[in-house]
Amino acid sequence: MPFARFLLDWLETRWAAPAYGGGVVLGLTLCFWIAAANTMAGWLYALSGIGVALFLLSAILPAQALKGITVKRSPIAPVHAGEALAVTVTVQNTTQHPKGLLLAIDRVPQALGKPVQVAIEAIAPHAAYEWHYRLDTQRRGCYEWDTLGLRTGVPLGLCWSRRWQKVPALAWVYPQILPLTHCPIADEQGLSMSQQPQPQAPLPQVGHEGSTRSLRSYRWGDPMRLVHWRSSARFNELRIRELERFGGDQTCLLGLDTHCNWVSDHFEQAVIVAASLYVYGTHRAIAAQLWSAQWGIVQGHHQVLELLAQIAPHQNPEVPNQPVIWLTADPQRIASLPIGSRYLLWPTGANTTSTVKPQSKAIGGITINPAEPLQSQLQRPLQRF
Repeated sequence: MPFARFLLDWLETRWAAPAYGGGVVLGLTLCFWIAAANTMAGWLYALSGIGVALFLLSAILPAQALKGITVKRSPIAPVHAGEALAVTVTVQNTTQHPKGLLLAIDRVPQALGKPVQVAIEAIAPHAAYEWHYRLDTQRRGCYEWDTLGLRTGVPLGLCWSRRWQKVPALAWVYPQILPLTHCPIADEQGLSMSQQPQPQAPLPQVGHEGSTRSLRSYRWGDPMRLVHWRSSARFNELRIRELERFGGDQTCLLGLDTHCNWVSDHFEQAVIVAASLYVYGTHRAIAAQLWSAQWGIVQGHHQVLELLAQIAPHQNPEVPNQPVIWLTADPQRIASLPIGSRYLLWPTGANTTSTVKPQSKAIGGITINPAEPLQSQLQRPLQRF
């Protein structure tokens, strides 16, 4: 039975495979021919000849009907897990003859469901048929597929012919985003990192004009080294140079620990939390970034979400060298974080909050209970030592 299925598929994609009706016609034709050979009756020879002619026409014409049909696919907009992917396929008839009775089959990845198909009744000459359908998504990821099939049995339906066309498709399914109204761990981390020393422009040399941003009047308490003496002599009052300053904006670095032994569901929760914290930070004007041992620091909305869509645990024990919000399932890794870091811990087995030592360099964090809603846990105050 598997060999017969393989043989029919091989014939259908390269020439034509008989349908159920075609098998019946072929069997009757064989019976008529055997009867004609035994009885020498001319009408039986005529019937068998008609059957052979019908079968040959049904085997040749479907493959001819599929010629001159091209397929194009529109780019697929990325969505978040739980939303539906919108797919648009254009089937175009480039010939001067109408095409009809087609079956379009899109062989999507198994993770997105079974192959999707649609029946096309007719396509006018030099016209196109637009096929829109939606795919439900459950898990994040980057999904690729490249073939779309056209199948027909015209004009008699006795044989089927199918041709696959290369129509690459790439669909990004980003992690789910939690609607956070406030998040203490991101807010405090952004404030603490913005208070760290930032690189400033060197003081300009005296007498080098154009090295300052602007000049203003002297205010009580201004240092005398910032007085611009040439302008002060010109305006007969003290003028102070305003220097360019760099930094000062709130920043937040997120780090996802891919080295520890994650429970599969816990790692998916960690990815959701990382994506939610990043989006929350960007909405709060916090310069959020994502760190991973494999790709380093990544920033940019689509770049971060695409990384989180395909990230997976791997063996790399590195940790960032600057304060970070660390998402991990290993409490022992928290002690090696830079000073000023915070953590989100998914305890597994014997790992509990008591295993996070008070002498850890992390200021505080949150121990996640996988059984409780993530949104409410992220909006709780930090656990401090």
